[in-house]
Amino acid sequence: MTKEDRDRAQARADKMAKAAEDARSGKAERDASAKAVLDNMAKLKALRLAREAAEPQRAPAARAAAKKPRAGTKRQGEKPVALSEWLASQQNGGRRT
Repeated sequence: MTKEDRDRAQARADKMAKAAEDARSGKAERDASAKAVLDNMAKLKALRLAREAAEPQRAPAARAAAKKPRAGTKRQGEKPVALSEWLASQQNGGRRT
């Protein structure tokens, strides 16, 4: 093996060692930031639960008895229109059916 081959092999080994070290330090940074996020979420949850426990219980909001009907829905008390009548009204209204 020549000196040039040894130098190349040493450079390759150094490069792999540096990459492994970078991966370990990067993982440590990711773990630390993930732990910080989880700690913050736990703190916020504890604050929220304490705030909810301190305020008086609210009665659940009553739902509106009469909702606004959506377009195209049947109204109560209205008789359904026969298809032939509906088609005739559409043609009389200028629609091509």
